[in-house]
Amino acid sequence: MNKIILSAAVLSVTTALSTAAYADYSLTILHTNDFHSRIEPINKYDSTCKAEDNAEGKCFGGTARLDTVIKDRRAASNNSILVDGGDQFSGTLFYTYYKGKAAAEFMNKLGYDGMTVGNHEFDDGPEVLRGFMDAVDFPVLMSNADVSKEPQLADVLKPSIVIERGGEKIGLIGLTPEDTDELASPGKNITFSDPVAAVTKEAERLKAEGVNKIIVLSHSGYKVDKEVAAKAPGIDVIVGGHSNTFLSNTSDKAQGPYPTMIEGPDGTPTAVVQAYAYGKFLGELNVTFDDNGTITEAVGEPIIIDGKVVENPELVSRIQELAEPLDEIRQEVVAQANAPIGAEREFCRSQVCEMGVLVADAMLNRVKDQGVQIAIQNGGGLRASIDAGEITKGEVLTVLPFQNTLSTFQLKGADVIAALENGVSRVEENKGRFPQVAGLTYAFDKSKAAGERVSDVMVLEGDSFAPIDADKVYGVVSNNFMRGGGDGYDIFETNGMNAYDFGPDLADVVSEYLAAQDGYTAYIDDRITVK
Repeated sequence: MNKIILSAAVLSVTTALSTAAYADYSLTILHTNDFHSRIEPINKYDSTCKAEDNAEGKCFGGTARLDTVIKDRRAASNNSILVDGGDQFSGTLFYTYYKGKAAAEFMNKLGYDGMTVGNHEFDDGPEVLRGFMDAVDFPVLMSNADVSKEPQLADVLKPSIVIERGGEKIGLIGLTPEDTDELASPGKNITFSDPVAAVTKEAERLKAEGVNKIIVLSHSGYKVDKEVAAKAPGIDVIVGGHSNTFLSNTSDKAQGPYPTMIEGPDGTPTAVVQAYAYGKFLGELNVTFDDNGTITEAVGEPIIIDGKVVENPELVSRIQELAEPLDEIRQEVVAQANAPIGAEREFCRSQVCEMGVLVADAMLNRVKDQGVQIAIQNGGGLRASIDAGEITKGEVLTVLPFQNTLSTFQLKGADVIAALENGVSRVEENKGRFPQVAGLTYAFDKSKAAGERVSDVMVLEGDSFAPIDADKVYGVVSNNFMRGGGDGYDIFETNGMNAYDFGPDLADVVSEYLAAQDGYTAYIDDRITVK
C-alpha cells in the first residue's frame, strides 16, 4: 500500500501542528461504486463467472468475497466506515428479478454506513428506489436534486446525514449526475441541479452544526469530482462513482493516483477516490485529520478481490438460493423467430451477417430519437446463433453474454471512417473487431493495406443515404467495451464527444426489440460490400 503524505505547502501546516498532534483523528474509509448487481463472482470481462472457473480461483468479486475482505479491513482499523458511490442497481438478473431487494439484503449484511443515489437507481422510477430505501439499514443520500414534488421521495431522500465514529461527527453528502433525467427514469417530479452549488450549500450547513469532517459520496464521475473538490469549500473526501475510474499508485492501468489530491478554494486539501466497478476492488482510504478537521495525511490503495480471497460460505449458500429462480427468467420466451438467425463466426467477423444486422438495428432503434444516426457493433461480441421458433431470454443472453451496455457519443465523419478501417484491418485473421453496422453502409477491399481498405461510406439522412462528410459530427451508438477502446477502437475513447457509456444492457435492448416484432425474420442486405 503506497503512502501519500500531503506537503506542508498544500496543507498550510505549521510547526504548531505538532503541539496538537494528540488531537489527530484517523478514519478508514472502505468504499465501493458501480456494483451493478454483481452479487455472484465475475470473470475478467466483468460478467458472471462460471462455477467451475470460480472453483479454480479464476474469478473476482462477488458479495461473498467482498464480505471477507471488508471484515478483515475493519478489524485492522480503530475507526472505519463502509460507503458506496452509487449504481447498485442494474446489470444482472439479480436486479431484473429482485429489483432492489437483493441489493438491500446484501448491503445490510455487509454493514454499509451510507450510499449516494446513482442514475441507475432511477432505472425503474422513484417507486423502486423508495422500496430499496425502506429496506436498507443505512441512509441513501442525494443533495443536488429537488424531490419535494415526488411523493415517493419527499421528506425521505435526504441531502446529507451526520454519523459518529470514535466520538467524532462525520458528515456524509450525496451527489448524483446532473443529467440523471436524461440517463434514467426519475420522472417529471424531480429536478437536478449543479453539483458544486449543492455540495457547497450542504457543507456550509454541516459546518454550522459543528461538523468539520465532511465526505461527499458522489456518483458524478472523476472529472466532476475533481471540479467539485477544487470549487466547493469545506469538504475533505470525495468517494466517487459513475465513470468506473480505476485509481492506483501501483498499476500502470490507473487513470490517476489513489487518492487524487485537490486543493480546495479555502486552501485545504480534498482526497478524491474511486474503485473501478463491479466489486472487483474494495477501496481503502486511511485519512488523518487535525483538530480543525483538516486532512494531514492520506494513505490508500484499492484492494483487488481476486480468487485468492475465501468466500463467506453462509453468503454463498444464500446467493445460490436466490439464484435458483433466475433460471426461470433464462427460459422466458421473449419473441418468435420465423427462421434461424445466424451468427456463424466466419461470417460475423468478415461480412454482413444476420445476427449483426439484428443487433445493430436494435441498438440504433433504441437511441435514434436521441439524434443518433450510426450503430457499430463488433462481430466478436456475437457469440451464438438462434434457432427458428421461440426465442428465450437465455438464448439472447447466450448471444450477448458480456453484459455490455449501450454507449452513445459523437464522432466526426473522418473518425467514423477511421473506426471502420480499424474494424476491417485484420479481417483475414477473423478478428472480433469486424464492424457490423446500422444507419451506415460501407465497402472494403481486403487486398489493400490495412488503413486504406474502406470506401463508399454512406450515412442514412432522412429516407436516403448520403456520402459521409469528414467534417460533420454524427451521433454514434456502440457498446461500452468498444467505446473504452476495446478491439482496437481507441478512436472511440480518444475522440468520442459527449459520451455516455452506461446505457441499458445490450441483451435487454435486443430482447425488447425482438418482442416488438410480430415474429422476427432474419435478413441481410448490402450495408457492407466486400470488394
